[in-house]
Amino acid sequence: MNEVLKVENLLKYYGTRGNITKAVNNISFHINEGEFIAIMGPSGSGKSTLLNCISTIDNVTSGHIFVKHKDITKFNRKDLSKFRREDLGFIFQDFNLLDTLTIFENIALALTISKVPAKEIKTKVYETAEKLDIKEILNKFPSEVSGGQKQRTAAARAIVTNPNIILADEPTGALDSKSSRMLLESLEKLNKQYKASILMVTHDAFAASFAHRILFIKDGEVFNEIVKGNLSRKDFFNKIIQVVTLLGGDMSDVF
Repeated sequence: MNEVLKVENLLKYYGTRGNITKAVNNISFHINEGEFIAIMGPSGSGKSTLLNCISTIDNVTSGHIFVKHKDITKFNRKDLSKFRREDLGFIFQDFNLLDTLTIFENIALALTISKVPAKEIKTKVYETAEKLDIKEILNKFPSEVSGGQKQRTAAARAIVTNPNIILADEPTGALDSKSSRMLLESLEKLNKQYKASILMVTHDAFAASFAHRILFIKDGEVFNEIVKGNLSRKDFFNKIIQVVTLLGGDMSDVF
């Protein structure tokens, strides 16, 4: 399978020589095209910092991040702007929708910035909205829709450019259980039917059970990995709980 993402010996340190925080400490892993990977770990483990480095929100201290075999740590400002616009989709915990724009306009934003023709924008937005079951709210404003619909709008915005990889940072964190399930089922649909490559940071075992593979991070390092294989989602969920229990109390606040 083709690698869509490769993280190689990644370091992200904060602070000065006398007081250094090793937020990400020599992490390496890869994601193949069409994989759905989850990253779990307690608060302060480095999982969100790792995601921020991959998304280029943060600069790395050292190491390499390859997306489609291109080292994005070597990109200049122009290349980074193009990468964020065309190759990366990001789903935030708090939606990050613009209240003054309709749902349609929020989804279309990246296409509009890229000066895609209006007719093509309309086609892509409607196709994407249909994938996520939000066509009926396209003319509404964010204040007029539910939290679950807002997050599915954020997911639509993330995939409308057909990015190489979708990054999701605690996407169910602000949702109730019903809305969380609907969003996760939507992400699963994007992955299974449309071969979307997804990297999701989550503290929630139920959310992680939708992934193919889970990386556990502690103190900035990957210290365990489990694979779903042929397990049902329910059995994989139970395996996640068992692994966390075996790892001891240090991971008790993951869930």
